Parts: sequence; C-alpha cells; structure tokens
Amino acid sequence: MNDTRQLLVFPDRDAAEEVAEELSARWPELGDIEVARDALAGEDDAEDAQWVVAVDPPEDGWTPAQLGALDALASDQDGWREES
Repeated sequence: MNDTRQLLVFPDRDAAEEVAEELSARWPELGDIEVARDALAGEDDAEDAQWVVAVDPPEDGWTPAQLGALDALASDQDGWREES
C-alpha cells in the first residue's frame, strides 16, 4: 500500500476546487482536503502559479485503484498527480 501524500496539480483555481469537492464527496474519510497556490520555482509572475490539491492517504494507504482515480480526476481537469 502507498501511504504517501498525493498532490494534484492544476493550471487554475477553479479546476483545483472542483476536484477537491469531488474528492470530498467520493471519499469523505479523507477529511480536509487542502487547495493551495504554488508558484513555479524561480518564477515571479503570478500567472505562472499553479494550484495544488493536497490529499493525505486513507488510514490503510492508497490502493492502485484509488491512485488511478486520482490520476483520472487530475487528467480530466488538465492536471497531473505527484507524490509528496
């Protein structure tokens, strides 16, 4: 089982908030899901900021199916998943 915090990265705030709501509805046991703005390293321009949805693992860790669902949710909003 994977027990690593997952980061879903998006180009805009609306996409990040929509995915956070979907995650809360689908897996309420995940608790609070953070949405934060993250400037790209070395970039000062606010337009280069990305939005990140940080999701801590469930008590039993992530299953491959859950990680696949996270990938699909991110991809549907032009985002991607990273492990923290």
